[in-house]
Amino acid sequence: MALGDPYAQLSELKNRLGITDAIHDEDLTEKLAGASREVEDHTSRQFNDAGEVSARVYVPTSRCLAEVDDFHTIAGLIIETDESDTGSYDLTWATTDYQLEPLNGIVDGQIGWPFYDIKAVASKYFPFGRRAGLRVTAQWGWASVPDPVKDATLILAAESFKLREAPFGVAGFGEFGVVRVRDMPLVGRKLRKYVREPVLVG
Repeated sequence: MALGDPYAQLSELKNRLGITDAIHDEDLTEKLAGASREVEDHTSRQFNDAGEVSARVYVPTSRCLAEVDDFHTIAGLIIETDESDTGSYDLTWATTDYQLEPLNGIVDGQIGWPFYDIKAVASKYFPFGRRAGLRVTAQWGWASVPDPVKDATLILAAESFKLREAPFGVAGFGEFGVVRVRDMPLVGRKLRKYVREPVLVG
């Protein structure tokens, strides 16, 4: 799935709802897209795979640590810093200058996690100036959508679709008829492990 795609398929949502015809396909597709964006808003993450590398700039968290968007492969990875504070990103770091974390792609014993922290090692330090001091070129996103994220998306989309049958668009929860993660404890539990603070971008 490309960046911005829903985290579950239309066929999966229809199967969950027991729908076999195509009458509501357009509405269901919209609900999947909306649920996916709600998952992203709640977790501050994008779980699809960009499919190609692109550059993004960041403000390092400290002289030794930079928190960046998720990327799942080192193929095409380039790390550069703006040592002169001119926006030129004039120093390209060697692989021995940094350490990618989480180590081994493991978080709480669970494999398959992308990298999201870059630690400066050896004699290197991230610069701090008026500009974003770090530029990272990477293939952003996750190798595959985690099962709890897909399930959370399907739950949100299904409940949002059901609101159309409720009086005045209210089904006992939801703010102004819009289903949110905070309204559904089960979804919140499924996503808890994936929530992070927004990264500092230039």
